[in-house]
Amino acid sequence: MAAAEQSVEQFRGQARLPGFAAPRRYDLRLTPDLDGCAFAGSVDVSVDVTAPTRFLVLNAAELEVAPGGVQFKPHGAEQELHPAEVTNVPEDEILIIRFNEVLPVGEGALVIAFKGTLNDKMHGFYRSVYELNGEKKNMAVTQFEPADARRCFPCWDEPSFKAIFKITLEVPSETVALSNMPVVEEKVNGPTKVVCFQETPIMSTYLVAVIVGMFDYVEAFTTDGTMVRVYTQVGKSAQGKFALEVAVKTLVLFKEYFAVPYPLPKMDMIAIPDFASGAMENYGLVTYRETALLFDEKHSAAANKQRVAVVVAHELAHQWFGNLVTMEWWTHLWLNEGFATWVSYLAADSFFPEWNVWTQFLEESTTGFKLDALEGSHPIEVDVNHVDEIDEIFDAISYRKGAAVIRMLQSYLGAETFQKSLAAYIKKFAYSNAKTEDLWAALEEGSGEPVKTLMHSWTKQQGYPVVNVKLKDGKLEMEQTQFLSSGAEGVGQWVVPITLCCCSYSRQEKFLFHGKQEDFNLSGLVECQKKDDFWIKLNVNQTGFYRVSYDEELASRLRYAIEANKLSAADRYGVLDDTYALCMAGKQKLVSLLHLIAAYKDETEYTVLAHTSLSIVEMMAVAAPEGLGKLKKFLIDFLEPFAQRIGWDAKSGEGHLDALLRGTLLTALAELGHEATINEAVRRFNIFVEDRETPLLPPDVRKAAYVALMQTVNRSNRAGYESLLKIYKETDLSQEKVRILGSLASCPDPDVVRDTLDFMLSPEVRNQDSIFLLRGVGAAGHEVAWTWLKEKWDYISDTFSGTLLTYFVSTTVSPLRTDEMGDDAEEFFKTRTKANIARTVRQSIERVRINAKWVESTRAEANLGNVLKEISHDH
Repeated sequence: MAAAEQSVEQFRGQARLPGFAAPRRYDLRLTPDLDGCAFAGSVDVSVDVTAPTRFLVLNAAELEVAPGGVQFKPHGAEQELHPAEVTNVPEDEILIIRFNEVLPVGEGALVIAFKGTLNDKMHGFYRSVYELNGEKKNMAVTQFEPADARRCFPCWDEPSFKAIFKITLEVPSETVALSNMPVVEEKVNGPTKVVCFQETPIMSTYLVAVIVGMFDYVEAFTTDGTMVRVYTQVGKSAQGKFALEVAVKTLVLFKEYFAVPYPLPKMDMIAIPDFASGAMENYGLVTYRETALLFDEKHSAAANKQRVAVVVAHELAHQWFGNLVTMEWWTHLWLNEGFATWVSYLAADSFFPEWNVWTQFLEESTTGFKLDALEGSHPIEVDVNHVDEIDEIFDAISYRKGAAVIRMLQSYLGAETFQKSLAAYIKKFAYSNAKTEDLWAALEEGSGEPVKTLMHSWTKQQGYPVVNVKLKDGKLEMEQTQFLSSGAEGVGQWVVPITLCCCSYSRQEKFLFHGKQEDFNLSGLVECQKKDDFWIKLNVNQTGFYRVSYDEELASRLRYAIEANKLSAADRYGVLDDTYALCMAGKQKLVSLLHLIAAYKDETEYTVLAHTSLSIVEMMAVAAPEGLGKLKKFLIDFLEPFAQRIGWDAKSGEGHLDALLRGTLLTALAELGHEATINEAVRRFNIFVEDRETPLLPPDVRKAAYVALMQTVNRSNRAGYESLLKIYKETDLSQEKVRILGSLASCPDPDVVRDTLDFMLSPEVRNQDSIFLLRGVGAAGHEVAWTWLKEKWDYISDTFSGTLLTYFVSTTVSPLRTDEMGDDAEEFFKTRTKANIARTVRQSIERVRINAKWVESTRAEANLGNVLKEISHDH
């Protein structure tokens, strides 16, 4: 379009910024006022004008830009140009600058002065509250991903507009000021100082970071001399040591894995008291929630240690995959998140082989499976047409399904080929942007396999298949259909990398299953079929993102293989997980699931037992018809021997996984109301209340004890609740606070649950931590939580945003289990759904329908009681 025909109107309502001008370098100066919760700033942007235009259009949101504070100076011109009009369009978060003259093609300098508020919404340039020597103080923090750099300074806030950043801060002299790069100069001027940072390499706006506050740190150096620091609140630096060790090892590992050195001179990691997500990979200055970075030798549990290691590895992977090579647009977000999730397990496995993290990885896959079995799921690659739609795709599809399909591809292509092709991809796209297709092209070139064809069916369409398998006349008859938790038939079809083993892991086959149906000839395995102990397992070690449904004969043989301990831990997990999902979808009877659970009576692996106990608790909460005491007794009888074996007290020579298992089993028994567990927990808790240093309640079993204690609380006896609140208020360890929050709402008395929900909205609980209390609502509290959400909705939707707001919807609506409740939720959200929660509302209501169906089909299994007797008798 010719410059003369341009108008303000044509830039409104667009998904992306126009391409006629692009930033090359930002010189950004910010002056935060920590007490007044405000900031002022100016930005001088070197802009490359590539086509004649009278307009410059860039992003800005919640910033005050005075028309007199904007000017443009073309390169080599004597005179600045002043705009005729500066239009702020809040609904599109853009600033439209109109000049009377046509801007010449080439470089020019755009200067803008602006003011803003240090908000309390945990995005943009915001404030986080902390205590120093008993006094409350504000720190200033940035969180720009996905699209909130525009809340701090006017900019081209899209990942493909990469530029260099030169940042200068004017801050109180006593504070620590940090940014992506090291400090090059600091000038103290009485109560304030000016801190200048080294220029960044070329990078995207969402990775820029600035932090101002009071901090301590611990530091170390990699073998290459990169300085690594962990910053914490004053007095907590010792809790940063574990993360520091992991970070140093991770930078070295990834330098080798990606075959490119870490690109920056330093790596700072910092714990922020108010933080909406788990962590954020800002280039060279990674921000974390305290629970994801800090580890206290005395008061943190084994689960906390593993969380820190995996999150640190995830964020540092992004320094290459995301920061050095960046997605072209948010459609390709999954490349960033799925990859970093997958490779964080690769790192953790390399440093802590005894944690068996690849078996634990299956829990990530299961989370992806659950969301992707909904009709309201979405493909891995999502068209993003408005900035409001981005937050909702930071979900289990992008992270967990993304990671699972990368693992599937890596195991199909082989680890070495995969790694070499990846290094070539990083090298080719360093300091620029890439799309999903670019990664496929690199892997196809390196492997000679049809990667694009194979992967398109996994990233371009939503869902995944269940492969139905029958054994007939020495042939395996396979048929694929899309798996949906509702039991409905989906229309998807995939290229499925099938792996199978027969009677032992030394006999494996792999091939691509393209069609709807395929027969696989087992002639090569004839001698194996003649054995009495013959079995076949598809999806060996669960590396594929699909489920398998076996005919009766094959299923009973797999049960035998499990009892005889012939299957790997990952395969034992997979058989159970698939059967549980098929049962929920009404494709198998609850009875066959219970028969299968009984086969795990000698299970030893943490991940398999943890998954069994979580499935059991979920099954009791959702599917169990009222009054089915026999089912509860059967499930408690199954779990109890494991808990007795492991006990409350750690034994010498135990490892990390024993510690995880102890907490999981005892918590499950407490949630099921197991009396002996509850009594022992209360006994130990009472001693702990008197003596916080007692060895009787170590961190690994505290959550279990707190949940057990809450089972004894009701309207008229609130003592346990009050003592937990007291500990909550006294501790300054975030992990302990989170353990308590996660236990409070497990109380079986709805009145108490309601009180805990009110407590969650009080100033005592940081907004970021509300999700832990919501996740902990027990079966008895679901209906009251829904009633409460409806009453408080206006306040909640004003106070929370982004992922936190979607959590309120999903955790409260999803567990409801009658169609009436589903109708109620539909009616309620009809007038209250904005773009940023629409997808979550749809998914949550669909889950209610699925639960209701499961309850009905369980009720219809008339002979359940007799079968339970039989199973208990057989085992």
